[in-house]
Amino acid sequence: MDAGAFEFLKQQDLPAGALYMVATPIGNLGDITLRALHVLNTVDGIACEDTRHSASLLQQFGIHKKCLALHEHNEISGAQTVIQHLANNERWAYISDAGTPGVSDPGARLVNEVEKAGFRVIPIPGASAVAASISVSGSVMLNSEGRFQFLGFWPNKTKERDSLLQDISASKKTSIFFESPHNIRETLVLLANHLEPGRKVLVGRELTKKFEQIVALEAAQLTQWVNDAESLKGEFVILIAGRQASSDEAPDHAALLKWANALSPYLGSKEIAAVLSQALGLPKKEAYQVALDAKDASKS
Repeated sequence: MDAGAFEFLKQQDLPAGALYMVATPIGNLGDITLRALHVLNTVDGIACEDTRHSASLLQQFGIHKKCLALHEHNEISGAQTVIQHLANNERWAYISDAGTPGVSDPGARLVNEVEKAGFRVIPIPGASAVAASISVSGSVMLNSEGRFQFLGFWPNKTKERDSLLQDISASKKTSIFFESPHNIRETLVLLANHLEPGRKVLVGRELTKKFEQIVALEAAQLTQWVNDAESLKGEFVILIAGRQASSDEAPDHAALLKWANALSPYLGSKEIAAVLSQALGLPKKEAYQVALDAKDASKS
């Protein structure tokens, strides 16, 4: 394909004095976007989570720019250096080691400092292990109606793990987190022992890479899968289906609001509360609050 086929990339405005948060591949170099390459070739400099790691990526695509190391240990001071360049009307990009910056990677503090200094931050989207795993999760996401909570990396401290396990067990949303190969065995066994046996779990290993593995299991099968696994090398992403509501469980607030909104044109708040309380078994105080919320929403 000739270079003229990509003229559309030049039509997009790339304002100077702006920071570009550029997503890079999480394993397969083919996942770099045309827009990311265009931006990286256009900017005046690139801040990198690890300049040595990013050098091979940039060299692969013939990108030669001045680079600045900006990682979790120097993010604030590095941000000030980037801000000085932006103040000189330069364009700068930030790339993490893999994936989308700021998603369990450095980047949040950098963005915060740049915005506080009054400069624009522009996202250049691309590869994400979270989005990739959701797209193939099937039954794990089926009952959560597209809702999920991303928990970052699984914690090492027992107290934090226990708190997270309780949250995952109670949540109706799909829970997603990352885990390292060093701890994956212990974590999956812990989940097997804590979750109800039929809870759906998706285990993704080395996503987009040569030895990619994606397995859909039930919690009761996790220990056996770990014991039988040919390899536990590589980075893992785990998805756990949300808890299914029991038949006698009251609907969540969003569902209750739908009921109240449907009744709102015909009934007052007290009457709506009475209907919700009698029909769904809600406490009167909670039912009245839902009715008020519905009335407030209809006014806005």
